[in-house]
Amino acid sequence: MSKRRIALLSFVSLAFLSACSSTKLDNTSDVTGKAVDAAGVSNVASVVADHLNPNSLISTQRSVYFDFDQFNVKASETAVVERQGKYLASKPNLAIRLEGNADERGGREYNLALGQKRAEAVARALKVYGVSDKQAEPVSFGSEKPKAQGHDEAAWAQNRRVDFAYPAK
Repeated sequence: MSKRRIALLSFVSLAFLSACSSTKLDNTSDVTGKAVDAAGVSNVASVVADHLNPNSLISTQRSVYFDFDQFNVKASETAVVERQGKYLASKPNLAIRLEGNADERGGREYNLALGQKRAEAVARALKVYGVSDKQAEPVSFGSEKPKAQGHDEAAWAQNRRVDFAYPAK
């Protein structure tokens, strides 16, 4: 390579790196869903991360959704799993039930098995964030506990899920 080409590549690389270093991260959020600035300081009103607080993301985002006939946690659902996992890891004495569900298609036994696999997949994903086996009990309701009534894809998509069931007290 010529010296001129090397100099040009060095200049372009330096320009790219300096542009990256000046990028502000103003619109990020922490695990509680609160917006934080680049220094990690919240720039919105404080929200208590608590499963008993109905306004907390821990309370409002308690379902992980799945594709048809699948039990792997989708990339689009990892934020919910992460938030719930970090919350549960911070409360080692808190135990929940992971309720696996399926849509109405498929036989009873098949849907129960699929719901169980979904609940177990979420339990495995929670372990990444420090949740112990004794904190999360995977169970299946199959298609017996639909969230949405209906016989179309919109309803079925709402029913293919795992719900985080926290104790009431």
